[in-house]
Amino acid sequence: MVSFSDRLRLKRASDYSYLNQSDCLTIHDVDDAQKFHMLMDAFNTTRICKDDQEHAFEMLAAVLWLGNISFLVIDNENHIEVVADEAVTNAAGLIGCGIQDLMLALSTHSIQAGKDKVAKNLTLQQAIDTRDSLAKFIYASLFDWLVEKINLSLAMGKQHTGRSISILDIYGFESFKKNSFEQFCINYANERLQQHFNRHLFKLEQEGYELDGIDWTKIDFEDNQDCLDLFEKRPLGLISLLDEESNFPKATNLTLTTKLKQHLKGNHRFKGERDGAFTVRHYAGEVLYDTGEFLEKNRDLLHSEIIQLLSSCTSQLSQLFASMLKQPQKPASSPIQAGMPACQKQSVATKFKDQLFKLMQQLESTTPHFIRCIKPNNKHIPGMFDKNLVLEQLRCCGVLEVVRIARSGYPTRMTHQEFTRRYGFLLPENHTCQDPLSTSVAILQQFDILPEMYQVGYTKLYFRTGQIGSLENVRKQVLQGTLEVQKCFRGHRARRYFHELKGGVVTLQSYVRGEIARKEYSILLGLKKQAACKKLDEQLMAVVQIQSVIRGWLVRRYFSSLQDSKESNVSKRRPGRRSSEIKDLPLEVLPSIVEELQKRILMTEAALGRKEKENAALREQVQQFESRWSEYETKMKSMEEMWQKQMSSLQMSLAAAKKSLGTDNTTGQPEIHHGAQSPSFYDSEEMSFGPHTPSGSTPTRILNNGTNTNGGLNSISTLANEFEQSKRNFDHEAQAIVEVKSADTVNSVEDIRSLKYKFEAWKKDFKVRLREAKAKAHRLGYGDAEKYRRKWWGKRTKRF
Repeated sequence: MVSFSDRLRLKRASDYSYLNQSDCLTIHDVDDAQKFHMLMDAFNTTRICKDDQEHAFEMLAAVLWLGNISFLVIDNENHIEVVADEAVTNAAGLIGCGIQDLMLALSTHSIQAGKDKVAKNLTLQQAIDTRDSLAKFIYASLFDWLVEKINLSLAMGKQHTGRSISILDIYGFESFKKNSFEQFCINYANERLQQHFNRHLFKLEQEGYELDGIDWTKIDFEDNQDCLDLFEKRPLGLISLLDEESNFPKATNLTLTTKLKQHLKGNHRFKGERDGAFTVRHYAGEVLYDTGEFLEKNRDLLHSEIIQLLSSCTSQLSQLFASMLKQPQKPASSPIQAGMPACQKQSVATKFKDQLFKLMQQLESTTPHFIRCIKPNNKHIPGMFDKNLVLEQLRCCGVLEVVRIARSGYPTRMTHQEFTRRYGFLLPENHTCQDPLSTSVAILQQFDILPEMYQVGYTKLYFRTGQIGSLENVRKQVLQGTLEVQKCFRGHRARRYFHELKGGVVTLQSYVRGEIARKEYSILLGLKKQAACKKLDEQLMAVVQIQSVIRGWLVRRYFSSLQDSKESNVSKRRPGRRSSEIKDLPLEVLPSIVEELQKRILMTEAALGRKEKENAALREQVQQFESRWSEYETKMKSMEEMWQKQMSSLQMSLAAAKKSLGTDNTTGQPEIHHGAQSPSFYDSEEMSFGPHTPSGSTPTRILNNGTNTNGGLNSISTLANEFEQSKRNFDHEAQAIVEVKSADTVNSVEDIRSLKYKFEAWKKDFKVRLREAKAKAHRLGYGDAEKYRRKWWGKRTKRF
């Protein structure tokens, strides 16, 4: 797997010309690997995808390899050709173009002469400038592309809120031993930002005091507007003169210096020097600039061959960078700009100034806050404080003037409307001032604020430091007391509302509970009525039962009287004394007979009650017998299932014995197969204990014949024990036959036949006895029970 550094064809940092010129490749206490991981995390945080990250690193590696491209002088005119080494190969591969195309673009330049295009070989210095211009263009375009990616990633919040916080961090004023075009641009930007600082903290502050009618003594400060005019004024400013000189092909640093001296000698901020140098007196001090490379860096030529080369590359970023240059602009106005792309017709200084103006416009549309960073020493040593250097920086940055304005000025300011709206409630209720100005003055007089600690303007009130704090304390106390009163009132109102709500809830609950109680009472009343009706029905049934018994007794008595009358008619034919005696019975005897009959009725009713009790006891005994009978049925079913399983085991044992004897005797196989039938062969109606026991033929119907029933069940238990013993005997005999040696095959077959006949005979006999036992149990369960189903009063009637 190819590593990331191998894909980028990277080497050590000391091997690249753009990195080893400072002779400082490492920094103390700085871990480059850790910094790289932090960079990758930042890419991921800003949601830059992996492909874009790889493309960015490819462009950076291409810039490093472009710096290592070397040239070889081939003639006396200092013309060159590109050395074909690994630098050219790697740079072309990373950019995405051909090697020969890159070498041709770096060594030649096409000039448009009328309708013809003439190719011109570049000198050594021109080739170096072209190579560096390509590297700078790729690096600058990559920077702009990354900034755009990051802005797109972070722009979501601004789209939703419409607000943003911008932080501008600049390096600051620069002054080295040799100051070139870069320091010129940086110091110009610092002058413009210093003017922004002065405008907001000095000019606008003091102008606001004067416009609002405040008694104010103006504080002088060093204004750098004349220095900005030196840079920006047209047509005799530094940038305008530099662009004008850059348009001439034969211009040099000496001609530039001469022109600057000629036009700017009367400006006290400018001073011409010897050997192509000049001095500018900035707000932070004088800086000597060397114009040796001003013209070349300001032109920053990027030939059409370079643009065409980038357009033909396979890399997406190279094509994107080239498309950024192809924008229509105004036609060229000088010979040096012929053959250049449109966007390159504007000098670097002019583009820098335009970008700076856009930045200042954005800063003017915001509310600025300034943070001044002071350098403690020039030796970059911690813990060392150079007071002279710090004081010089404070003077140059205008911090001392800011402090004077803050001490003598009025940092706290509020409009009359805001002040009245915030503190107007502190005045007594009888105050009748209506306009905000009068109300503001009344508030200040109410709280005895000294006149020298504030000033009243046309539109605003101005307070010195700390004066507004006393008003804030009083306001806080009043608001706190108001909140306490409101809290108590709201608590009282909430409690009163709660009690009212609670009373309503309790009333509603009482109605609901009453309704529920009434419904429950109606339900209980209905249940009580049903129970009373049921009890009345039972009593009626009891009365009907008694009436039926009495009517039966009366019918039987009437029937008896008819029989007696019939007998008496018969006896009339016989002479005797009895019939005449009966006829001649006196009327006084009849009541005694009726009384005797009533006594017999009472005795019969008493006997009826006793019989009902006896019937209840008998019913309990019947239930006990039924439970016992169900247990016996369960046992019989389990015995039948166990018998079937044992028969199956016996058949399997017989089959195993047959199999062990071999297949020599073919005549014996049918009988063996006949004897080894499936368990369903023995599952006949006679051999089934449990399932064919009638559910009605149970001991529940036997009343006084429990001994006979137990005898029937004991016979079944005897048969079950006999079955178990026979099963064990057959198992032992079958096992003995299986254990016989194969040599005695004939005797083994005879033993199997005899065992089969013995088993069939036993089975037939067992079936007969089992059928008889079941029939006996059936008779005992039904016959005796039917005898006791007769009505007891029928037998009593016969007795009567």
